[in-house]
Amino acid sequence: MTSTGIRLHAPAPGWSIAADVVVVGSGVAGLTAALRCEAAGLTTVVVTKARLDDGSTRWAQGGIAAALGEGDTPGQHLDDTLVAGAGLCDEEAVRLLVTEGPDAVRRLIATGARFDESAEGGLELTREGGHHRRRIAHAGGDATGAEISRALVEAVRARGVRTVENALVLDLLTDADGRTAGVTLHVMGEGRHDGVGAVHAPAVVLATGGMGQVFSATTNPAVSTGDGVALALRAGAEVSDLEFVQFHPTVLFLGPEAEGQQPLVSEAVRGEGAHLVDADGVRFMVGQHELAELAPRDIVAKGIMRRMREQGAEHMYLDARHFGAEMWERRFPTILAACRAHGIDPVTEPVPVAPAAHYASGGVRTDSHGRTTVPGLYACGEVACTGVHGANRLASNSLLEGLVYAERIAADIARGDLPARVPQPLPHSDRPPYPLLPPEARFTIQRIMTRGAGVLRSAASLSRAADGLHRLHADAREALDENGKTAEPGVDTWEATNLLCVARVLVAAARQREETRGCHWREDRPERDDTAWRRHIVVRLNPDRSLAVRATDTTDFPPTLPPQAQEQ
Repeated sequence: MTSTGIRLHAPAPGWSIAADVVVVGSGVAGLTAALRCEAAGLTTVVVTKARLDDGSTRWAQGGIAAALGEGDTPGQHLDDTLVAGAGLCDEEAVRLLVTEGPDAVRRLIATGARFDESAEGGLELTREGGHHRRRIAHAGGDATGAEISRALVEAVRARGVRTVENALVLDLLTDADGRTAGVTLHVMGEGRHDGVGAVHAPAVVLATGGMGQVFSATTNPAVSTGDGVALALRAGAEVSDLEFVQFHPTVLFLGPEAEGQQPLVSEAVRGEGAHLVDADGVRFMVGQHELAELAPRDIVAKGIMRRMREQGAEHMYLDARHFGAEMWERRFPTILAACRAHGIDPVTEPVPVAPAAHYASGGVRTDSHGRTTVPGLYACGEVACTGVHGANRLASNSLLEGLVYAERIAADIARGDLPARVPQPLPHSDRPPYPLLPPEARFTIQRIMTRGAGVLRSAASLSRAADGLHRLHADAREALDENGKTAEPGVDTWEATNLLCVARVLVAAARQREETRGCHWREDRPERDDTAWRRHIVVRLNPDRSLAVRATDTTDFPPTLPPQAQEQ
């Protein structure tokens, strides 16, 4: 691994704290990693962009998938995951997930998470798309993420784990040997620290969530701006499979001009028997897949988009009127409230739905212990690419992946030989920093990506997107290189700059993958091509800020670190 020497334009750190481990993010992955590291006797600091309970986890409705039901097995869970992943899952990574998953969920319950129970007292399990068994544990009907977040936040606070809230991570610090030495961050005017500072630590765990805000309409919260992936790229890490962005099929349609975070209508609604219909009430998914509305998400999203195009419609409908008021209120209270807040009553009328950006199946490339291609830098949760999801994530595997791989990271750090002293980071490079974009560039990026790299893509649309992103990048770089001008450092400009970074990588990977696979849908290349493209696309950032894009030789990822680094 060679560091790029690239950093965001930001003031030098004005304060610092030291730790053994710094965890960036406070969703299920970040807080699980922090709790396990703390339990192993490691001094741990959690850095989070908003409050501890404001991560993406709390927005998760459906649940967490694991082979916990009678007659279900990890092998069956593995089979469903591999089918959904469309030939690109790392089978060993999936095997670890489904084998270690049930006990990881039990440990989560022991931590304090309360899942819904059946009348007999066991876990109440449901089905979602792509699952042939009822294996989705849920809480509060459709508030699973909120309950998991509550339990983990309470545990972190009870155990006195040090936290820095309202802090945007900026860049990775490294020592003279190229190993991780901590992070720089900006605290947004609250808490003990303010402004730009640093946490010095020999191990950094990225658990920053997704990058859904790269599109105009998304289920992701406003904080999901790809900060972890952008930081990793600037640090010289490799990212993979970023072209595979899952568009959730059933997002509440609020109008063609709606932007920002949109209300999700959980797949569990279909799991309990809701039907997808067009304006005439026709169930158009019947006959398209053996599971109809419960087909994997990429297939359902494509089915909806095809029907919309055939009929010139802006949305389809989800019909669950047959549930009745009692079931809606008991099983899906969050979704019911969201729909009613927008003037739609699912008890008496079908719900208008359309696909929107939901989940990044790719991310920072890791091995089975969460290690990236930068020594000392780990990643887990949505920011990571472990190989579990392949070309399309199986419903409700995300919370489980965050849980299982966070535990594996903590175990690896605890087994490792951390330096006796806090590492001494190298001073900031004297190379020009990464140019910052003005805040309004965020909306330009989102519109470019929605038009050119959304659910439906083609060589022409991706070329237009690449050109638009290049102009933004070139204008900012030219202003910085020629006269030293850049946008004023601040949260809005750092986020816009991170979004541009990850958008460029996503489009570059999508242009290279000349096939349709999973949630990557090329109109001009409608067939899956296993001969040429059953492999991963890996991207890294060059020191001159250009992108190095390559395809792996096989479906297997190369090792993230050389053997001597893995043994440390």
